[in-house]
Amino acid sequence: MFKRILVPMDGSIGATKALDMAVQMQKSTGAELLLLTVYRHHSLLEASTSMVRPADPGNIDQALRDHAKEVADTAKKHAVEQGANAPRAFVKSGQPARTIVRFSKDREVDLIVLGSRGLGDLEGYLLGSVSHKVTSLADCPVMVV
Repeated sequence: MFKRILVPMDGSIGATKALDMAVQMQKSTGAELLLLTVYRHHSLLEASTSMVRPADPGNIDQALRDHAKEVADTAKKHAVEQGANAPRAFVKSGQPARTIVRFSKDREVDLIVLGSRGLGDLEGYLLGSVSHKVTSLADCPVMVV
């Protein structure tokens, strides 16, 4: 039924519930399981208006990238512990919903499984959640857990 299942991971409880559901689906379908963590690029403009002014603004991007890698690695480990077969984890930079949708198209994903509530910021409350945006933009079915 499904050949590739994508689970966007942000370290939230909702994302972990979605991962657990996707692992169960993988067990029954034999689909490839892809995990994606997206971090937002911290621009120099944001750094200039920040209350904390690091000596090297590049450190912020590196810290965000490192954290995203940690989230992806933790998710992969959790998936294996739940019985997933060879999950693959990826880390990308960008606007979360659009990056998830672009990644799903590039990898020819058949299903996106994501949590209904993640670790979104104030922008998510004002402009709509990542899950809402992904369901509107994705070409493939989206399961919101």
